Amino acid sequence: MDNIKLYRKRYIPDETVFLKDDKIIHADCETIVTKWHTLKPRNDFARGISVYYLKEGYKVSEMINDCGKTVYYYCDIIEPVYNKNSNSYIFNDLLADVKVYSNGKIEVVDLDELAEAFKNGYITSSQLYKALRQLDRLLNIIYSKGIESILPKEGNN
Repeated sequence: MDNIKLYRKRYIPDETVFLKDDKIIHADCETIVTKWHTLKPRNDFARGISVYYLKEGYKVSEMINDCGKTVYYYCDIIEPVYNKNSNSYIFNDLLADVKVYSNGKIEVVDLDELAEAFKNGYITSSQLYKALRQLDRLLNIIYSKGIESILPKEGNN
């Protein structure tokens, strides 16, 4: 899986972004691991490492501040779409997200955006179903095994 191009497709706001600066440090048919810096400057974190679980439909990111400390973990529910001709993935952001903090607090966010996207026809009923099922599976993993069980293993430098 050499020279893969990665794109993030968001529905709210409607945008597709080429992740040209993400460095792929591992890729196979089940996962893609990337290191990256924020696209726009932020106060809470500066960089991260992400693992895309292609078959499971979620991405787990470790958000890291300027001092190299983990701020929190952010889990996106995604729909990976591979294009063989361009050797690229578009990761459709299915809007539901999970934040996991070092103190153990778990926060499910953006379900309002998921509902809005469905109501306005931005996503299909199939995508809504997929998002909710994948969110349920992800939360069950986090609750039963902990976020550590699905974290990137490549390090964060």
